Amino acid sequence: MASYRTEKDSMGEIQVPEDALYGAQTQRAVENFPISGLTMPRAFLYGLGLVKKACAEANASLGLLEKEKANAIIEAARQVADGQHDAEFPVDVFQTGSGTSTNMNANEVIARLAGRGVHPNDHVNMSQSSNDVIPTVLHVSAALALHEQLLPALRHLHQTVEAKAADLDRQVKTGRTHLMDAMPVRMSQEVGAWASQIRYGIERIEAALPRLLELAQGGTAVGSGINAPEGFEDAFIESIRSNTSLDFQSKPDKFEGLAAQDTAVELSGQLRTVAVSLMKIANDLRWMNSGPLAGLGEIALPALQPGSSIMPGKVNPVVPEATAMVAAQVMGNDATIAVAGQSGGFQLNVMLPVIAYNLLQSIELLSNSSRLLADQAISGFTVNEAVLQESLERNPILVTALNTVIGYEKGAAIAKQAYAEGRPVIDVAREQTDLSEEELKRLLDPDALTRGGIQK
Repeated sequence: MASYRTEKDSMGEIQVPEDALYGAQTQRAVENFPISGLTMPRAFLYGLGLVKKACAEANASLGLLEKEKANAIIEAARQVADGQHDAEFPVDVFQTGSGTSTNMNANEVIARLAGRGVHPNDHVNMSQSSNDVIPTVLHVSAALALHEQLLPALRHLHQTVEAKAADLDRQVKTGRTHLMDAMPVRMSQEVGAWASQIRYGIERIEAALPRLLELAQGGTAVGSGINAPEGFEDAFIESIRSNTSLDFQSKPDKFEGLAAQDTAVELSGQLRTVAVSLMKIANDLRWMNSGPLAGLGEIALPALQPGSSIMPGKVNPVVPEATAMVAAQVMGNDATIAVAGQSGGFQLNVMLPVIAYNLLQSIELLSNSSRLLADQAISGFTVNEAVLQESLERNPILVTALNTVIGYEKGAAIAKQAYAEGRPVIDVAREQTDLSEEELKRLLDPDALTRGGIQK
């Protein structure tokens, strides 16, 4: 039989599990929101602990918290940040839209850890409101996740793709537009385009960082800073900087910081763009790897696991598939964040927990899948040179290189005949033009055609 203790808040008494560090307000939230079983992620709790620690340090520096209480709160908040008490944060993501339940969850846990005489509201929540704490934690946790996880992962992916492109510079293949044969390209050009996509994604995320580093702490209930003393926000910023080594700034307009979540919407949009890039790259890899006999078969991805429970020997492109699913999830998260971002009423957005959950999940998924795509797919795939060469030789679209010499109409006739008869275009062109064998070989050289310009 579970044992309980009686806790009391402004609404009266409630039974709380005997060994729980949290108190009455957290228990009410647990009972009020049995919705998904999803709780705030580790990255958010990390940020929450850091913010509570910084607030206590700011209050202590201003002489508002006596040293003993401040030190106890600081140590307890550090433990929360470090993940020592994650099980004590059971509140569902789908809760009160301000995240008040999660803020009070932290206040109660930290107060109990800090010991007798420390009150969740009067001391742990001093100079604060849920309405500025949760938006601040959202920014802090996302900024840390970007710096510690996603940006390093994307830089690793970019470097891996660039290195692979350099290794493939001598490989020429049939280009494809509309999934149909087109003019030849070097594989370094094809793979290099992926590298550019990733580089632009990094730049897009970095462009959003200045606004993400602006924090709403100090705005308290509605943005006016009621009950936050003069100097608090500066002391808080100094503390959160020292705890994170990031150049956080105090948001100049605290009313905007509470009422809107446009920065989260902006960042999510950039994450969606990265997801779109990864989906494109993953699908290219799947097509190039398809077969190996009845598909394109241009490359062979590393064989990581059996691909079928019934077909022996089958191996599937599992990492690109996983990456594509991540991309789909991130796009869905972005749609949720966009809807949630417009759900502010006057002085407060009231979908903060779901914004935070989805934003941090997107960052985590993109971080993990980017490294996986780099290390388990792109760095290790091999090229089937024989397939590339055979496709090039039989590609009638090479006749495009003769446009400036024989004209479009004549070229189209040669291409159609080559398609119909299944013959190399150079053989048909030799019969249908006055061009010499040597000249045709020069004009139709696939490697030369990858370098652009007019063939003469």
